Amino acid sequence: MNDKGLHILLVEDDEVDVMNVKRALKKNNISNPLYIASNGLEALTMLRGEDGHSPVVPPHRRLILLDLNMPKMGGIEFLQVLRTDSDLKGIPVVVLTTSNQDRDRIEAYQLNVAGYMLKPVTFQNFVETMATLNNYWTLCEML
Repeated sequence: MNDKGLHILLVEDDEVDVMNVKRALKKNNISNPLYIASNGLEALTMLRGEDGHSPVVPPHRRLILLDLNMPKMGGIEFLQVLRTDSDLKGIPVVVLTTSNQDRDRIEAYQLNVAGYMLKPVTFQNFVETMATLNNYWTLCEML
């Protein structure tokens, strides 16, 4: 992989949504490394490393796709911890959720998310959402 490769961490507890994201990335020919965490605690461990081990997700060029409604540690709580960690606070986060509640959207933006996207209902819309996300990061010169 070249030095412009982006490491994507998907924090999602729903296996169907994980599968849809993987398929949508593949359909759009997005071959960036994808790491999966099923909740916020697991994501933090993957980002920080544990017991002297290196992080699972390399510590450079990272993007987090974050669901809000998860067990153990939900998305908002994860964002609160992430934004207070001096090593992790700069990682861009895009919320990808079913929650269309204003409270969640406002709280997420107050925690400096780069975007807030509703999960599409159909697979074709998932493909379009991933294409849009990829185009956005390409325009931002992240890729």
